[in-house]
Amino acid sequence: MKDVGTVVTVSRSSVHEFSKPVEDSIELLAGLGVRDDAHAGVTVQHRSRVAVDPTQPNLRQVHLIHAELHDELRSRGFDVAPGQLGENITVRGLDLLGLPRGTRLHIGAEAIVEVTGLRNPCAQINGLQDGLMKAVLDRDAAGRLVRKAGVMGVVIAGGHVRPGEDVQVELPTGQAVALSPV
Repeated sequence: MKDVGTVVTVSRSSVHEFSKPVEDSIELLAGLGVRDDAHAGVTVQHRSRVAVDPTQPNLRQVHLIHAELHDELRSRGFDVAPGQLGENITVRGLDLLGLPRGTRLHIGAEAIVEVTGLRNPCAQINGLQDGLMKAVLDRDAAGRLVRKAGVMGVVIAGGHVRPGEDVQVELPTGQAVALSPV
């Protein structure tokens, strides 16, 4: 393992709302997601995806955002705090967006989350603050769309997650596959 970040905050919501209240701790459940979170489940829980095919596997059990995104947004005039973008875990010190698919994040003493892809922000984000959708999207030097709203993952090993805990990165073996939206 290499690279270590830190959990800043944890959040969950038992109802389908855009933002999630910050908690003292959350419990990750293997194969399901965050206990008592509306997006926990073996099959997809996001309403728009359920409408298309409710039997799809849930590759979006846990949403992680880098705290540096909040810093960037605040520097651009947005008032955004942890949990407001719908994330379950806010971390500092890791380049989440640069991780390859299949990376395992060892969080605290027990929990392991495997990164499945990028969060694809939706227009609901502008309901939080006008212009926020555009602020979490960018273009790279080649003109390709860059999604900055965090990563999604599935829970491989459960456990409690609390602010202040380490997040250790275990890169997958073999050919690295860049993240794409899930």
